[in-house]
Amino acid sequence: MKKIAALLIAISAATAFAQTPTPWSEAKPSPAERSIAQANRLIEKNPKDFEAYNALAFALSRRARETSDVTYYTRAEEALQKSFAISADNFDGARTHVWLLLGKHEFAAALEEAKKLNKKMPDDIMIYGFLADANVELGNYQPAEAAAQWMLDLRPGNLPGLTRAAYLRELFGDVDGAMELMSMALQSTPPSEAEDAAWILTQMAHLELAMGKIAEAEKYLEQALKFFPGYHYALGNLAKVRTQQKHYDEAVQLLKQRYQAASHAENLYDLAEALQLAGGGADAKKAFAEFEQKSLLERNRADNSNRELIFYYADHAHEPAKALEVAQQELARRHDVYTLDAYAWALHVNGQNGEAHKQIEAALSVGIRDAKMLHHAGEIALSLGEHAEAERFLQDAASLRAHRPEQARTSLMGLTGNTENR
Repeated sequence: MKKIAALLIAISAATAFAQTPTPWSEAKPSPAERSIAQANRLIEKNPKDFEAYNALAFALSRRARETSDVTYYTRAEEALQKSFAISADNFDGARTHVWLLLGKHEFAAALEEAKKLNKKMPDDIMIYGFLADANVELGNYQPAEAAAQWMLDLRPGNLPGLTRAAYLRELFGDVDGAMELMSMALQSTPPSEAEDAAWILTQMAHLELAMGKIAEAEKYLEQALKFFPGYHYALGNLAKVRTQQKHYDEAVQLLKQRYQAASHAENLYDLAEALQLAGGGADAKKAFAEFEQKSLLERNRADNSNRELIFYYADHAHEPAKALEVAQQELARRHDVYTLDAYAWALHVNGQNGEAHKQIEAALSVGIRDAKMLHHAGEIALSLGEHAEAERFLQDAASLRAHRPEQARTSLMGLTGNTENR
């Protein structure tokens, strides 16, 4: 479950007020678990209450985000089927169905369904949120921005509108603006929504990490884990902090904890890379092999780990043809900046640097300031002999300190050294 799952902030929180959220512990039900219990009580009172089944489906999908357990989506779909059996054309059920499509990464289908519902109910904030989500994941950034703006125009300062606007600000390269919006969202989070608060704090840490502010990111993540202990999103980002601090063994332990809680292929890939950095050659090799097997099993599903599989074949298995094959398959599904970056890198390792340059330029033209992409752009430009461009990209990548800056510095030193010797 990737970024889109995290973006599915509960719409009910839009009427929140600014107070400190209450920390959650495993000793008491989580916010989603409380909602599930409440919906089940309503169903027990009236088994013909289709709205109660909608509420159950919505709560189950929130639990999927809390736990990263996709089986909750299956249970949510079953609840929706019962809702539609009672009331075939109910709007809330159809709206929740779009939510589930997004959670399962069926973005094109979600977009079409959201457009239909938007025509029926043009002032529904939740539908505009889904239009923003689907368009972002497909790489349609202008309509995504328009949908997010509608959310804020219809209800200024609403929580789901703020978080979506923040994500778009990040994609457009305005990290300070994204941080400001996330801070506003945190202030709008109700006290009972500990997981929402933990997610927002994790995103704030992610933004600090993107700018190379390691200490600041660490503080936000400590807060997130206080609100929601063992939170898988926070564990993954804290592992990135430990990696930047060169505490590789600690990063491994955090990623093992995350993988135990959320055993997805992409999480195993991160663990394998951490094991490699920590010097665990045999363990890393075993983890990479297991990742490849898991990833291939889901390769043709909408919710897949194809981007990680591309980088595995390109950077670790050294099988460039396979990297390009997977990249072309994923590009047929979506054209977001992260897919364009993976495609560009697959082209690069196959020696197709002219087309790689075109694709990485398309990704960066959105405005995103991502260290990994900038590093890739620098290496691609270097392979084409574009030394000034390569130096600019590599310097930017190294300055952000967010993705293996030592690799960017090594390439940069080689580049400047060669320039001095000419």
